[in-house]
Amino acid sequence: MAAEVSFDEVKKHNTAKDCWMIISGKVYDITKFLDQHPGGEEILVELGGQDATEAFDDIGHSSDARKMLVDYLVGPLIGAPVKAEGAEADKGGCVIC
Repeated sequence: MAAEVSFDEVKKHNTAKDCWMIISGKVYDITKFLDQHPGGEEILVELGGQDATEAFDDIGHSSDARKMLVDYLVGPLIGAPVKAEGAEADKGGCVIC
């Protein structure tokens, strides 16, 4: 498993040349994906170095888009809740809640 990443580290990566974001408690380096994003790179750069979970979920990304995230995973965010496996994970449940 990848090493945990601090929020302070994520905040450093907020440009088009180095763009990380947090989605659902995991940190992604999306720098190489910026020019492929159907909605344009601007919105991604604007959310770079931040938690973009709400924006990502609000757009209603496809299951294919969600599957692509694995290619850009840096690691889990330090202190992020751990999701349960199975039915609870499908409901957004969390092991520690």
